[in-house]
Amino acid sequence: MEHIVIIGNGISGVTLARHIRKLSKKKITIISNETEFFFSRTALMYVYMGHMKFEHTQPYENNFWKKNKIELKKGLVTHVSADNKVLKFKDGTELPYDKLIIAAGSKPNKFGWPGQDLKGVMGMYHRQDLENLESHSPNCKRAVIVGGGLIGIELAEMLRSRNIEVTFLVRESSFWNGVLPKGESEMINRHIKEHHIDLRLQTNLTEIIADENGRAKAVKTDKGDIIECQIVGLTAGVSPNIAFLKDSLVETNRGVLVNRYLETNVPDIYAIGDCAEQREAIGLRRPVEAVWYTGRMMGEALAQTICSNRTAYNPGHWFNSAKFLDIEYQTYGWVFSKPKEYEQQFYWEHADGKKCIRISYHKDSRLFLGINTFGIRMRHETFNKWLDEERTIDHVIANLKEANFDPEFYRHHENEIQVSYHMHKKETLVLD
Repeated sequence: MEHIVIIGNGISGVTLARHIRKLSKKKITIISNETEFFFSRTALMYVYMGHMKFEHTQPYENNFWKKNKIELKKGLVTHVSADNKVLKFKDGTELPYDKLIIAAGSKPNKFGWPGQDLKGVMGMYHRQDLENLESHSPNCKRAVIVGGGLIGIELAEMLRSRNIEVTFLVRESSFWNGVLPKGESEMINRHIKEHHIDLRLQTNLTEIIADENGRAKAVKTDKGDIIECQIVGLTAGVSPNIAFLKDSLVETNRGVLVNRYLETNVPDIYAIGDCAEQREAIGLRRPVEAVWYTGRMMGEALAQTICSNRTAYNPGHWFNSAKFLDIEYQTYGWVFSKPKEYEQQFYWEHADGKKCIRISYHKDSRLFLGINTFGIRMRHETFNKWLDEERTIDHVIANLKEANFDPEFYRHHENEIQVSYHMHKKETLVLD
């Protein structure tokens, strides 16, 4: 019986295993060095904040794996021997495979900061990070978070829920302004400060200072400030977790290089999820995408290929969602922080400074390209349909209430958005 081995039990690896099992009776083994059972990483913050217990983050009963004949192996893979199709583990054991899928996910970025491995210094990516944070929280008066991304702001919210003071070091001139245009980025700057978080823009970490017990006691910034703290959260992005492939035949760049069918250069070895890198970018998407839903879609597509129905990975239109404290964010299509030469943008912001929309469109054809929404929850399927149908911005504005989850809520803003758009349209036509 063909043996399918999957390194990693995140969303991509587990989705792959589930779909292979639906389609076949192949032998399946999932390997993880983190936890025995799959869980939702995005729920870690809610466990810490007391909204759920860790077992609530597991979407499957513990007997799900036995019932579906999916074997679980706890261990750390240190080498892939592609010549004889064998995995080698840190404890000296080996495991043969017929087909291997690398779904090893990401690891937090560290940039060689002095003190980055001290006690009390952590990311927020794994169950072990949650346990580490729990152990250091009771005696923590202040935490310093390094890196202005989505995980950083989640960690800030977690710590503030326990009344721990937070200093947030962001190297950019405005929060997440490599992704968000000026209006949205400045809105989040204000929102962070309103939650009594000490936001320090254009500030870099230079050193983490230890106490006599090897614990973090302060950080030093490039501004010369020393900030006393008991927890340091390193959330300066992630990189594919591929160090174990260093001496293998598998070609890597930033991630494991794959084609549209998620195949590597080595026959019978594939890669999916955060650690996979497309040799040829798909549309405007980045070659490596550390996004939950794309990991799931890769697992679904590859299961078809493994089960003799070779299927290309096709993620469709870009979308994403997140939460900045209590402001929800959604994006569909493409809205760039700095508009492309062909791109025009319409921006509306509510007077309360906590709701806005930005619509991107082609300045010549008026083709709808994408939308950002903050504080107004929208329907994914509606925007997906409009992007498929190649609608204009005028169509989107005229029918925006169809995309809103709560049409009654939207009615309070509809007239103002329409008036603002017509003023924008007149101004841009005059400029043209």
